[in-house]
Amino acid sequence: MFWQINLPYKIELKKQGTLELTPRSVLRSRLQGKFTFLLMKQLGGHSFVELPISINKSVKVPDVAWGSEAYYQQHKNDIAVSSAPEVCVEIMSVSNTKAQMKSKVNLYLKAGATEVWIVSEAGTIQYFDKHGQKESSGFQVKIEKLT
Repeated sequence: MFWQINLPYKIELKKQGTLELTPRSVLRSRLQGKFTFLLMKQLGGHSFVELPISINKSVKVPDVAWGSEAYYQQHKNDIAVSSAPEVCVEIMSVSNTKAQMKSKVNLYLKAGATEVWIVSEAGTIQYFDKHGQKESSGFQVKIEKLT
């Protein structure tokens, strides 16, 4: 049976079996749209909004993700993908803690992401790869004013 729940939240399953609800906002939705457009326009490939990634007995859902054509072809028929695409973008909300964001960065990188970007609602971006935080992205993406 299919259940439809009308909640203004993104829902993720945590490893412990609990649900994490992240509030949605107009600003967050706008930032998702901007990143989706920028990534596809500048990198080609495929952008994803709220792509479910099965990681370590949980499901995480980055706000935006970007994957190459090869990634898309490998996962195009999946309900929840088994590995992260090359770029995962998380947009911070007031309910997110630094510890939660650090955990998501680590999870996405362990699941195969090349980079994870953390975006504040003010539009500042932090870039991470397997070596830690970086000054800028290793992908050829130019991101101007977001807000």
